[in-house]
Amino acid sequence: MPTIKIDPITRIEGHLDIEVSVEQVDGVQQVIDAKSSGTMFRGFEIMLKDRDPRDAPHYTQRICGVCPISHGMASVLNLESAFGVLPPDNGRILRNLVLGANFIMSHILHFYHLAALDYINTEGILDMSPWTPRYVTPDMVTGEVASTLVGHYVQALAVRRKAHQMGAIFGAKLPCSPTFVPGGCTEVVTADKISDFTTLLSELRSFIDTVYVPDVLAVAGLFPAYYEIGEGCGNLLAYGVFDLDATGDTKLMARGRYTNGAYEDVDPAQITEYVGYSWYTAESGNLNPSEGVTEPYLDKPGAYSWLKSPRYLDTVHEAGPLARMWVNDDYRRGISVLDRVAARALECKKVADAMVGWLSELEIGDPAYEYSPIPESGTGMGLTEAPRGALGHWIEISNSKISRYQVVTPTNWNASPRDDYGHKGPIEEALMNTPVADIDQPIEVLRVVHSFDPCLACSVHLLTPEGQSLGKFRVL
Repeated sequence: MPTIKIDPITRIEGHLDIEVSVEQVDGVQQVIDAKSSGTMFRGFEIMLKDRDPRDAPHYTQRICGVCPISHGMASVLNLESAFGVLPPDNGRILRNLVLGANFIMSHILHFYHLAALDYINTEGILDMSPWTPRYVTPDMVTGEVASTLVGHYVQALAVRRKAHQMGAIFGAKLPCSPTFVPGGCTEVVTADKISDFTTLLSELRSFIDTVYVPDVLAVAGLFPAYYEIGEGCGNLLAYGVFDLDATGDTKLMARGRYTNGAYEDVDPAQITEYVGYSWYTAESGNLNPSEGVTEPYLDKPGAYSWLKSPRYLDTVHEAGPLARMWVNDDYRRGISVLDRVAARALECKKVADAMVGWLSELEIGDPAYEYSPIPESGTGMGLTEAPRGALGHWIEISNSKISRYQVVTPTNWNASPRDDYGHKGPIEEALMNTPVADIDQPIEVLRVVHSFDPCLACSVHLLTPEGQSLGKFRVL
């Protein structure tokens, strides 16, 4: 078949290649092999070395343009662990409110602006750039339902803006906030700010309840096959998020994992990053992130990704809203493409509803920040959740400077390449056996990949088992 020119892929954040091999199996054309390749080296861990530890929240928020607040949260938790300081209640609550605003924005973004167009035939509705060229497959939604969903797509743009506005009330500005610091939050609580936040939150909750959740359920009802596609490794991991007390022992979304059918606790010491198929030196692998090393090796034989392969007890785990909702017993219908999409929408409602209570707990006039000096030496760890899944930061301080900093993002878990034992990463595993009706319009592959909401831009290649290219394509 002809080779189509590769163009930048839209509707995913960053740079990712997904390479799948397709073959007829029992009369069904389906994926028989998959590789997930992060194609861009960032090197934030290297940039942070020898810097003032207090720089870390500002640098690491630039890792991601969609979930910078999560990196800010992980970073300040990391520093507080090393500094030996806890935020006052106002500081903890303000950070939860800003992070909650980012969760709402990101979840709405994912469904309407990143994933929904995989299911909608926009012919006659969006006949213009950037919505053309596009895939049009026989199973896509048409007619009045398609028009309604596109109308909500447009409405969601304004709703996302309101979520940013809301977060900026206590975050000073978004998407990156300067108010997150070790020891709390530098914003001051006032009655006017609480009132403004409450007004916007009410509008967002109304959209979630009357538009977002119903739209997700409507799409799910039209594509029931996707409750059986994209299961993946079947193991789920969550660090937990939204501290409900100063110590972080109680959270809105608790820490936990689901491994080989059993519910277990999470011990960060059991995390190992492998680099057997990653462009890093051997010395960068087989390490816990607290001892992590970042040494690029571009010409490494057999490697195909800039992502390392984090594993828990050497077992592949998926992270994300489904993992959080599953281990907290909020959603356990199944593990699939549509389960990921549905769990994300229901989590969005859970977070938005909880924020009402947090606002009522703020105390006007009470401090939101407690100063702590930089220690001469120390180590720290900050575990939280980004909208896309488990996020961890680790630090080592020497001579009051950063001597080691490591970040393991949700997409490190989900889009990781094979590990040293040859085990596929979660996205690679989820793509296995996915049916592909038309290799020129492999929408099924995109639906699987988009269900994880990887924080990367994704270009997808199709290969025959013999290695001949069947198609390279652009997704809008």
